Amino acid sequence: MEHPLKALWEKPSRLVIGFMSGTSADGVDAALVRITGCGTRTRAEQLGFCFVPFSDEVRAEILRLAGGGPASAADFCRMNFLLGELFCEAGEALCARTGTKLSDIDLIGSHGQTFWHIPEKEEYLSHAFTSTFQLGEEAVLAERFGCPVVGNFRVRDVAAGGLGAPLVPYTEFLLYRSETEHTALQNIGGIGNITLLPAGCALPDVTAFDTGPGNMLIDAAIARITNGEKRYDANGAAAASGHVSEALLSRLMRDPYLSRRPPKTTGREHYGAAFVDGIFSAAAELGLSGADILATVTDFTAQTIAAAISDFCAVRPARLIVGGGGSRNGTLMADIAAALPDVRVLTNEDLGFDGDAKEAVAFAVLANEAVFAQCSSAPGATGARHGAVLGKITL
Repeated sequence: MEHPLKALWEKPSRLVIGFMSGTSADGVDAALVRITGCGTRTRAEQLGFCFVPFSDEVRAEILRLAGGGPASAADFCRMNFLLGELFCEAGEALCARTGTKLSDIDLIGSHGQTFWHIPEKEEYLSHAFTSTFQLGEEAVLAERFGCPVVGNFRVRDVAAGGLGAPLVPYTEFLLYRSETEHTALQNIGGIGNITLLPAGCALPDVTAFDTGPGNMLIDAAIARITNGEKRYDANGAAAASGHVSEALLSRLMRDPYLSRRPPKTTGREHYGAAFVDGIFSAAAELGLSGADILATVTDFTAQTIAAAISDFCAVRPARLIVGGGGSRNGTLMADIAAALPDVRVLTNEDLGFDGDAKEAVAFAVLANEAVFAQCSSAPGATGARHGAVLGKITL
């Protein structure tokens, strides 16, 4: 019997779908990518992209389960397969938009949805270890599309002593490295993460880590201020109508995560409801308006990025390329530029890339690396003992 991956190995190029659902749990990013080669010979051409939002009830249930509150094994069992179905629907929407037959898809890479991430060792039943947990059943995708699916990318790095995040630095190394300029890439999803690519770097020279909150606190603040009527601050308009409270900002900048040395990663476990409660309690003491709260938490995200570059980047970048949903927040982008006056602050679009699709494209590339058994982790970013082939393959 022929090896089920042999046909992929022999193709000159492959049509790959990459899926990403981030900490904000707002929906599924899906990118269609034509990939040629592997390793440093990889060439990736984005052919299409779509975002399919979760319904309000699905998002609420994801956030409930990811919040660490009471839940049963049955809840996670159902959610695993529900997310598999929702990723399928996003893939079908992408194929419809690009005029692609489902049967033409060669490979799928799916990050899934993170529900819990424990990057620091903890004691459990007389054992100490780290762990991470993502859902979105890959077998459902394999059945619907009839092609191999690669998922669960984080666990191999965690098993090798890494943080399991961030995972995109490898693809950023392949696609964004410059021979002449120190380059930093800042993704602003629910959490912010930065990758530093020194000029002419090799993969072992790449460093990356989570800078702190991205859109998470901004989204949570505006949802609370508007009693759930708004999920996000469109273009930062509400924040622009307020004033930054230096007193509240100073308190926020004392967040202990910010002073921890990389490698490090964070998420809803740290910047969840309890953190937001603390912001609103402090704002009440200071008599701040809702607009002032939004202005301050928006600038907080910008200041965490600037602090990360000043404190933990061995070389100061000449340019910072910003992607993710935060790149569409004009107030946040202005705050970042003000906090980094000596750095050119750009977006992926300024360079001809699609910032919305960046992470989904990354997981398409990581899936391609997995089927060719290419090491695709960056130990300098995650702190793992060694590099590894990331992802589990479902045939």
